[in-house]
Amino acid sequence: MRLTVTILALATLAACSTATPDPATLDPIANRYVVLALQMGHHDPGYVDAWYGPDSLKAIADADTVPLERIGAVADSLLGLLDGPVPAYADSLVVMRHRYLRAQLGALRAKARMLAGERFTFDDEAEALYGVRPPELADAHFDSLLARLDSLLPGDAPLDVRYQAFRATVEIPSELVDTVFKTAIAACRARTAAMMPLPPGERFDLEYVTGTSWNGYNWYQGGYRSLIQVNLDFPISVDRAIDLACHEGYPGHHVYNASLEQNLVQGRGWVEMTVYPLFSPQSLIAEGTANYGVDIAFPGDSRTAFERDTLFPLAGIDPALAERNAAVRDVMVALNHARNEVARRYLDGRIDSAEAVDAMARYWLQSPDQGAKTLRFIDQYRSYVINYNLGRDLAEQWVVREGGDSEEGRWAAFRQLLSTPRLPGDLVERD
Repeated sequence: MRLTVTILALATLAACSTATPDPATLDPIANRYVVLALQMGHHDPGYVDAWYGPDSLKAIADADTVPLERIGAVADSLLGLLDGPVPAYADSLVVMRHRYLRAQLGALRAKARMLAGERFTFDDEAEALYGVRPPELADAHFDSLLARLDSLLPGDAPLDVRYQAFRATVEIPSELVDTVFKTAIAACRARTAAMMPLPPGERFDLEYVTGTSWNGYNWYQGGYRSLIQVNLDFPISVDRAIDLACHEGYPGHHVYNASLEQNLVQGRGWVEMTVYPLFSPQSLIAEGTANYGVDIAFPGDSRTAFERDTLFPLAGIDPALAERNAAVRDVMVALNHARNEVARRYLDGRIDSAEAVDAMARYWLQSPDQGAKTLRFIDQYRSYVINYNLGRDLAEQWVVREGGDSEEGRWAAFRQLLSTPRLPGDLVERD
């Protein structure tokens, strides 16, 4: 009976698609996409990252467990309705909506195939799920970065030992983590609110956790509310407090999700934005803007100055370390791409788990324990790692290209990324 209803619904949608282009014809597709995404969550508990939509659609999704083959078949049918040139909608946002639904459904279909046992290479998986093909960087690229880091951390010990020793000098004492972190959050929020209006009543709750494979996580609740969790299994350095505060909060995930809700759910009634499938093109935009959001909130040398003058003293750490810490951090941001290379070689079967941990020690200067935790993340999230580094780079390139040299212009471009259904391919500069 349910299969009959689905076929009838798809037939109705097909009839709609032959008419004059009308934004309303996308609503039934959006509803079905939401149900499919929620049904995928029955097969992979980590698939749905956020959901705050209508109870009626949740009830349909929860009525039974739909096999992966049927989910893939319905996704194929919906993609057929969206195939071909995008209609000439009068509203440019509706053009984006059409393309967004098509891209998200394509990723959903690919994830269904993966869960059913089909194997993808790292690059094919990244392209199928996140809409971009990550570049492959040679070891020589990372060696040049390590040489730069070596000059910043002189000594006779191996570089990874020197790096870990230096990072220990800027680690926040456990009893001061909450104070430093909340101070960082307040600064990130103030800088964000000064450059863009925040939704009314927005806020988030903060929790400290252990035993996860990630450093921090934003669980968006809807109604402009988030739950942000910080994993205390990982050491939190002074600059990591700013990273997490901006990435998870302002102007990162919390502001991104709240902006989409305000502009597209409340403002347009687009139900598809009430569900966030983690393994989808949306994640490259979400993670990319969250990581680049640190640079937007603290342009130029302002981050180093804030850390030196406020956070270092608050954490009881010598402020004289701030400048060198910033220089080390810049190299490590570039070395973040090493995670992609390790993940590619490991997931494609070119290296085993022990070799992957060794590679993380060599190219990301992690201790064996930290490398093992990173490998846990790669095992769980696979090619998702590209969203943090490649996503950040693409977000920065697009914002600079669209916003120009002024801080106001870049904030205006950044706000567009936070509040519209742009796709990863939109961020790539075309020749």
